[in-house]
Amino acid sequence: METYDLIVIGAGPAGQKAALQAAKLQKRVAVIERERVVGGACVSTGTLPSKTLRETVHSLSSMKQRRLIGGKPSSMLQLLERKEQVITHEIDIIQGQLDRNCVDVIRGQASFVEPHVLRVTTLSGTSCDYRADKVIIATGSRPAPPPGIATKDERLMDSDTVLDLANVPRSLTVLGGGVIGCEYACIFAALGTKVTLVDRRNRLLRFMDGEVSDALAYQMRAHDITLRLGEELDHVDFGHPSGRVATKLKSGKVICSERLLCAMGRVSNIEGLGLDALGIETSATGLVKVNEHYQTPAQPHVYAAGDVIGFPSLASTSMEQGRLAALHALGEKRSEMPKTFPYGIYTIPEISYAGATEEELTEQKVPYEIGRAEYSETARGQILGDHTGMLKLCFHRETLQLLGVHIIGESATELIHIGQAVIAHGGTVSYFKDNVFNYPTLAECYKIAALNGLNRL
Repeated sequence: METYDLIVIGAGPAGQKAALQAAKLQKRVAVIERERVVGGACVSTGTLPSKTLRETVHSLSSMKQRRLIGGKPSSMLQLLERKEQVITHEIDIIQGQLDRNCVDVIRGQASFVEPHVLRVTTLSGTSCDYRADKVIIATGSRPAPPPGIATKDERLMDSDTVLDLANVPRSLTVLGGGVIGCEYACIFAALGTKVTLVDRRNRLLRFMDGEVSDALAYQMRAHDITLRLGEELDHVDFGHPSGRVATKLKSGKVICSERLLCAMGRVSNIEGLGLDALGIETSATGLVKVNEHYQTPAQPHVYAAGDVIGFPSLASTSMEQGRLAALHALGEKRSEMPKTFPYGIYTIPEISYAGATEEELTEQKVPYEIGRAEYSETARGQILGDHTGMLKLCFHRETLQLLGVHIIGESATELIHIGQAVIAHGGTVSYFKDNVFNYPTLAECYKIAALNGLNRL
């Protein structure tokens, strides 16, 4: 039986970084991956494919608005050609990194036989056992099955199968107003699809700053997306006389569309691992319970990181969780997970934020002020044709310490890191007031917003 210092189950973002970190410490490391390629859902069906599709669609939409092209692609295959190139390139990079660092990649389904022994079963049915001093579970997640919809119909899609579409649908109903639902609603609306989004909550993306959430809802409606908020699903009729899918709501409304996309959460990939036999606790949706070091309390040598432990379930945070888990497992010094990290939502327009929202500051009774800058106030915003983008700063009224940055508009996910760095180092809005930004850039919004906020005082 082969023995390793660390075995990582899953080759997604958390698993990759955990394995590479351990390998850099000269440990013998293996990654067990049941899929054909490394990278996890992030590379194959999630983050990279959807963001590549979004960028392709956004570019085509922008060119159309600027009258450089006419019409829209009718075939999803045309739109997804670029996706395959990006995925192939990223898989090659990840595999190359694992190879260069002498990380063994073992193909098959892993399950615990004993606390330190894992059995890997291949698709052909053969199996082999491996011993590990430490184990990190980084098996990721998959779309949750649609509640109350037992029928399997090709017109019903989730965030994985939506990428298998052959043609752009003329109409689409999206169930779920979370990140995935909002992103795909915007993507298909930009392609000319008539989109209706249904969510039982009264506000999109409730974890975000309310003003930004409202701005997104306004922009989505401006792109002809119908929002049915505060509505609950009753049932879905796949046998409607029109030949379309009829989504019936408890309020009595009926929405007919060619396709139905369910984006109502995700569940962890823990089936077959044998965690119950080890006494490792999991939630109803399969989330593995861990402590602040990413250890499972029942088996301290077993760690978990990434989507499999839940919020925030971002590729970026999963990578860092995996790295920190590996360091702790191997007894190495490590930093802590930063309290402030950036969120990126790739809607159209895109959104990003770091730090506290106005609602959080109000609840905590923090005396704060805001500074706001509109993209339309900058030359770069005019050049790009983004007249609706906005950057908002939240800062302490007395100390001027920067507490939060919220951006909606072009390049929001790139711009956010300027504010993130200032927050992380305890900086104030005076930094933006007293420094020079390239002209013409969207980054000038930081200076405009800082001056706006200081003038409010």
